[in-house]
Amino acid sequence: MASWRSLPQDKQEEVLEFVEFLHFKNSENKPPLGERLRQIRSRIVASGKPLLNEEEIEKEIASRKGGRQGRKE
Repeated sequence: MASWRSLPQDKQEEVLEFVEFLHFKNSENKPPLGERLRQIRSRIVASGKPLLNEEEIEKEIASRKGGRQGRKE
């Protein structure tokens, strides 16, 4: 476990999130999606990272789709 403690704080948080993901993935009593999303949002806010606005979310989605932009209506 000492190697985990030698990581920078942001990497330690990534490890913790991954462990929580694995625990959740193997759990039979999963909370509803809305509750899980609220928990994720709370962790992001607590970390001090800014939340994305609508435009930033659109750009993130487009980048993950290989640069394709969705239509605005």
